[in-house]
Amino acid sequence: MEYTQLGRTGLKVSRVVLGTMNFGPQTDEADSHAIMDAALDAGINFFDTANVYGWGENKGRTEEIIGSWFAQGGGRREKTVLATKVYGNMGVEGEPWPNEDKLSALNIRRAVDASLKRLGTDHIDLYQFHHVDRSTPWDEIWQAIEVLVQQGKILYAGSSNHAGWHIAQANEAARRRGSLGLVSEQCLYNLFERRAEMEVIPAAQEYGLGVIPWSPLHGGLLGGALRKEREGGGARSTSGRSADVLKDSKVRDQVQRYEDLLDKHGLEPGEVALAWLLTRPGVTGPIVGPRVAEQLDSAIRASELTLSEELLTSLDEIFPGTGPSPEAFAW
Repeated sequence: MEYTQLGRTGLKVSRVVLGTMNFGPQTDEADSHAIMDAALDAGINFFDTANVYGWGENKGRTEEIIGSWFAQGGGRREKTVLATKVYGNMGVEGEPWPNEDKLSALNIRRAVDASLKRLGTDHIDLYQFHHVDRSTPWDEIWQAIEVLVQQGKILYAGSSNHAGWHIAQANEAARRRGSLGLVSEQCLYNLFERRAEMEVIPAAQEYGLGVIPWSPLHGGLLGGALRKEREGGGARSTSGRSADVLKDSKVRDQVQRYEDLLDKHGLEPGEVALAWLLTRPGVTGPIVGPRVAEQLDSAIRASELTLSEELLTSLDEIFPGTGPSPEAFAW
């Protein structure tokens, strides 16, 4: 496994990030533990979660599963760079109450303590803002984060689903306060969905944030969706993000060209999609969210895959993206 610095920090993280969103809803505790053990054995040290994972009445369950894994000892916590998120509403389902979501100083204080308890640890390595809070000023957010850093409850702060100008706004506010600011941005980015290249990734590079792409296969679209559809498998290609875009005949043609190209090279589509992200400037590593151990094995193979310049050019021809701003929309 290769490692890199997380943005401008001295923190070393694996170039594959273990996503845990399926732990609880689709993968039981025992299998989740086995996947995390396998990830560590493969050298993956960067684990990503969120306080809302588990969803619905079970939100928080994913953090609890990670916590019970840490509790087994054996250096599990010490070997793991742990990232979680705050923003989503953690109140009782059907009983809305103020200040149980978003990024007020009050919710951040309560949310981090609740996550620490579920995770069974005394600190979180990377505490991420799961979404933009348009109602809370950055000075309030940074004041809360500074207190948590001073208390030793978190080490670094990151963002997720933020626009380029949000990153600039956040880090300029942090600069005025003499704070480190955001060190990472977790965004939707893959071969098919390349709009992050317009402004988010350039902003992240300018401010020294590591880019952590989520949904690297675009909900299964880039994982051999059409082949699986023909073979009668691939539940992910018949629902969600993948199914929505496959209704477009132009998209189906793109994906077919993609799969035909990789068949010609004897390569697996999902592994190439992950390997492509590892070639992109500014990318720390994509998040892979295995439901079963075999999917983790595929991600590890992808991290060892070298793509030729010829193949990279062909992929750009199939999925050209928009290009950077302002050229993407101006002369």
